[in-house]
Amino acid sequence: MYKYLPLLVTKITPRKAMESAKSIIGGHQNVILMRHGDRLDNFEPLWTSTAARPWDPPLAQDGKDRAFRTGQRIRSQLGVPIHRVFVSPFLRCIQTASEVVAALSAVDFDPIAMSSKDVLSIDNTKIKVAIEFGLSEIPHPIFIKSEVAPKDGKFDFKISDLEAMFPEGTVDSNVDMVYKEVPEWGESAQAFEDRYYKTVKILAEKYPSENLLLVTHWGAVSVAFYNYFKDATKYVVDYCGSVEMRRQILNGDGFGKFEVVTSHGVSYKYTKIPVHDHVVVSRQSPL
Repeated sequence: MYKYLPLLVTKITPRKAMESAKSIIGGHQNVILMRHGDRLDNFEPLWTSTAARPWDPPLAQDGKDRAFRTGQRIRSQLGVPIHRVFVSPFLRCIQTASEVVAALSAVDFDPIAMSSKDVLSIDNTKIKVAIEFGLSEIPHPIFIKSEVAPKDGKFDFKISDLEAMFPEGTVDSNVDMVYKEVPEWGESAQAFEDRYYKTVKILAEKYPSENLLLVTHWGAVSVAFYNYFKDATKYVVDYCGSVEMRRQILNGDGFGKFEVVTSHGVSYKYTKIPVHDHVVVSRQSPL
């Protein structure tokens, strides 16, 4: 059973407007952890029977549309710009990030645009994208069915082909990955937790004056939020569900602790209490 590391509860507060990351000292850094959009194999179960890579499904069209709308929401509601996007190499995350980046970097913000096809032009100086193996899916039968996993247990990705899917000019090819390869099949819960925390910590510290969006999988988003409701009997991260974290950049003393500020598309319930969504909290993360 996968058990996630606990986070320290501070207090429940209304969400405050996030300060601009342009002011480094005394300002704040914002990090969003986001799950990918709707995957095709959940809409077309027979897809895996003929797919060359049945363990790496693309998005359904609904997933692409949802990802773009999520980018629109982040752009209009976050209150600060996203400077960098880091992405799991799995195709569903690459396609999700591509739609989100199109929404974030569109020259003209159109609130009624439905997908990247509606974006006439982008400003590729606004945001930079890089693939990060540390954000990969957990290579374990709980998360990837054994019958569709690679027979040799190795997950191969052609990075140049994946980078070509992002809007032109947005890829930063000079970024070094925190993890140089996808973990081997059968990764343990503790190994995944360690990988996730290390990846987020290193990326945040490498770019302390920039706001980051990490496009990843259910497990990674759950780690950031799990254990706030310790008695929850059901816990779900929807497609494109996200957790938003913030920390203060201290004057001469490094960084404050990340706080989980709010979430979107995260649902939970107790035995006798109905499901809740759009949870607004403030709690400290071990990051």
